[in-house]
Amino acid sequence: MGTPSTSIEQFLREHEHSEMLRFSTAGSVDDGKSTLIGRLLYDTKGVYEDQLAAVRNSRINRSTGEFDLSLLTDGLRAEREQGITIDVAYRYFHTPNRKFIIADTPGHEQYTRNMATGASTASLAVILVDARKGVLPQSRRHCTISWLLGIPHLVVAVNKMDLVDWSEEVFANILADFEAFVAPLGITGITYIPMSALEGDNVVERSRRMPWYTGPALLEHLEQAPIGKQYNYEDLRFPVQYVVRPDLDFRGYAGQIASGVVRQGQRLTVLPSGRSSRVKTVTAWEGDLSEAFAPMSVTVTLEDEIDISRGDMLVDPARMPHVSRRFAAHLVWMNDAALEPDRPYLLKHTTQTVGATVTAVRYRLDVNTLSEEPADGLALNEIGVVEVETARPLFFDNYRKNRTTGAFVLIDPASNATVAAGMITERKEDNRAADLSAALRSEEFTSGRLTPAERYARWRHQPATVWLTARRELAYLLERRLFDRGCLVHAVVDEFESHVLPELARFSNQAGMIAICSSGSDDAADRERARTLVGGERFVALEGYELSPDDSKAAFQIIQALENRGILPADRFQVGEGI
Repeated sequence: MGTPSTSIEQFLREHEHSEMLRFSTAGSVDDGKSTLIGRLLYDTKGVYEDQLAAVRNSRINRSTGEFDLSLLTDGLRAEREQGITIDVAYRYFHTPNRKFIIADTPGHEQYTRNMATGASTASLAVILVDARKGVLPQSRRHCTISWLLGIPHLVVAVNKMDLVDWSEEVFANILADFEAFVAPLGITGITYIPMSALEGDNVVERSRRMPWYTGPALLEHLEQAPIGKQYNYEDLRFPVQYVVRPDLDFRGYAGQIASGVVRQGQRLTVLPSGRSSRVKTVTAWEGDLSEAFAPMSVTVTLEDEIDISRGDMLVDPARMPHVSRRFAAHLVWMNDAALEPDRPYLLKHTTQTVGATVTAVRYRLDVNTLSEEPADGLALNEIGVVEVETARPLFFDNYRKNRTTGAFVLIDPASNATVAAGMITERKEDNRAADLSAALRSEEFTSGRLTPAERYARWRHQPATVWLTARRELAYLLERRLFDRGCLVHAVVDEFESHVLPELARFSNQAGMIAICSSGSDDAADRERARTLVGGERFVALEGYELSPDDSKAAFQIIQALENRGILPADRFQVGEGI
């Protein structure tokens, strides 16, 4: 009795740490998608005996073989009878090298929302093309949706090669047609595989009937496809899901790491407060860790007591997300009732849910031709580019940079139904902010008739702009310290949107002030625009300077930097006073 137990334990150990690849499949009706998945499951022995027996005994057999492999995947009765895929089905199988989860998504235009849902977590997409029919509008649709969803790897499986006499010319023409279509999208590195799912050629084993093809079989490619690019390991994003407080001596912040790596001793910034601290411990189910990475679920404790709640986000202060209430996004509409601009919805993003409205529909995307069509709304299964405004700021990235913080869903507050899925493309500048920026840059806003020399004689310091990121309390403390020393100083704090900070800094400098700008978002474009507007000699960004997380010590460091730059004369301003 001991031997079976040992073998089971050994099997579990071998597969416990195997990589997992999630991939989706899509194809037009009769492209053979269900047969392909059935072949993968059957040839890798991923089908239970009772399932296989049920298929063997089925009265339905649309193939020329002993039984219909497609019946292993078309689970709904309506699907079996019609020979189409309607719902998203998930199938699991494994090989000695890797574990796999297949999202079997429907191909018909009527079920676009189902395909988008099923493919949203995939890191590879298999798009089937019937060798007899070539690249169809549905093939283009599947490719475009995969691109919109940010799936990093695409496989074009040219199926039913047995029905075109294994023709290399047919395969080459389909490859050329597909390459011409994807060129405007900028998609590169697509893998093209000729195959016959019915006969098993180039599915699990390489085919001998297509000697002109020297690439891998589908399963071989799936076992080798890189998985790491599914997650962004550079930008730490840790949305807080739950505050763990079992007793008075422990306060932990639990959640799933959306991207990046969190380490013991690492300096973090908390959004939206902008407070900073260092990581004290990182704890997972197995115990304390020196570091954790996406998509692990962990509990983090900090060295300092900071008010943090669900929906807040822990980030790397050197690599901040966008922080804004306005953005543009691709939107897949999933509800029978059409999208109504300016109607209130709920928006679910990472761990927070906020009120939101779609303020404008820029255009509807024809995913078959990639043309942009004017639209006032979106109907079921349509995709468009929209502008969204939320009641509270979100902490987000471009979807192509971070699929977790760049994604959201819209919810009907009345029915609680999910009505749309969105992928953020850009932060949108508010028109009011744009108008103010233009006004502050105009010649009407001058420094008056006082000369810079007169201002210096009165205040005994040069005008300057100190640029901080997510350090609101530091900005106010520095303002106080400089004011107590007789400086003309103003803290310009924008926790959420920094569109007009560069112009406000320029205006303050023209008046002889030291402007302390604290931006809620580390937007390099805003920072460089401020440097250009105020002048490099006046701009103090402290780039690469390790500021202390302690605000008092950091204020001391900044004042010292201002002295070193000659902005504060050392003979009058003693940086050690009052600190």
